[in-house]
Amino acid sequence: MTQLFQPLTLRQLTLPNRIVVSPMCQYSAKAGMANDWHLVHLGSRAVGGAGLVIIEATAVTADGRISPEDLGIWTDEHVEPLRRITRFIENQGAFAGIQLAHAGRKASTWQPWLGRHGSVPIAAGGWTPVGPSTIAFDPEHAVPTALDEAGIKEVIQAFVRAAERSLAAGFKVAELHAAHGYLLHQFLSPLSNQRQDAYGGSFDNRIRLLLEVTEAVRAVWPDELPLFVRLSATDWVQDGWNAEETVELARRLKALGVDLIDVSSGGTAASAEIPVGPGYQTQFAEQVRREAGIATGTVGMITEAVQAEHILRTGQADLILLARELLRDPYWPLHAAEDLRDSSVPWPAQYVRAAHRDTPIRKIPDSLN
Repeated sequence: MTQLFQPLTLRQLTLPNRIVVSPMCQYSAKAGMANDWHLVHLGSRAVGGAGLVIIEATAVTADGRISPEDLGIWTDEHVEPLRRITRFIENQGAFAGIQLAHAGRKASTWQPWLGRHGSVPIAAGGWTPVGPSTIAFDPEHAVPTALDEAGIKEVIQAFVRAAERSLAAGFKVAELHAAHGYLLHQFLSPLSNQRQDAYGGSFDNRIRLLLEVTEAVRAVWPDELPLFVRLSATDWVQDGWNAEETVELARRLKALGVDLIDVSSGGTAASAEIPVGPGYQTQFAEQVRREAGIATGTVGMITEAVQAEHILRTGQADLILLARELLRDPYWPLHAAEDLRDSSVPWPAQYVRAAHRDTPIRKIPDSLN
């Protein structure tokens, strides 16, 4: 069997393979509610053979949404529509994960396909975002309100309540989103955090909020289920958050009961020059795995089965997270098994007769027309 299709056990959860649907915002919810689009979008990736399907960044508060159309889990009413999705995913032999998020100063933005950049005005349904400091992401984003200590405590409790609702909705993996320039990452980075209190300044102070959120969520998330944290390993900007800080943070997160670091990069600095290319972030996943002694996932321009297999065989990561490639091909895992000549991976029974790309198309008998 290939490494890509080897099971992975984290706590008492055994993923059937190493392929994960990376969280991808769909900007298609109303009032944070999941709908048929989310069911079909996420469900098709489970049908396509992914072992873990992580839904998009799901806001723990209404003002924590990246856009007004993002998913949310800040009320009990959000649970049942999500439960419908997790039930379907598990019926396909996969597991469902949820990325719990707060966008911070990058909240209240337009749907990307509208071609408009920056913050949605309050008159158009937007809101004033919050952040660690009164520093806007860029000139087209609103200046955030700096969270005071009472506001920080409310954020922590919002993550806790969201984790409890996630469990009720049937998710088996929870991931804390501390990457891509969103709130938890904003506190980590000196580019966005210029506070002078216990949550800013030194490394220990800047990581304080994430550690407090992690500890509080781990306390309510069942011991038998894994907890992930997504980190941006670097801001790609001098004097920003860096890989060495990521490793040390990963060590501390492991001590708090985190099971895997989902390693990405960037997102805090609009001016960052990122050397994008095939597997460009894998080096950071390998470094965190080796130096912090914790399982990692890697993401970013992984497109080929042999590329993913090589990453796993050489010990660079434990999970392969795919985003755009799974948008292009929801059945990438099944096609990857064919490319790697791994016959242990079955197609869904409903698709078996037309499963293989090299199978000639035969005329449908008249009796079936």
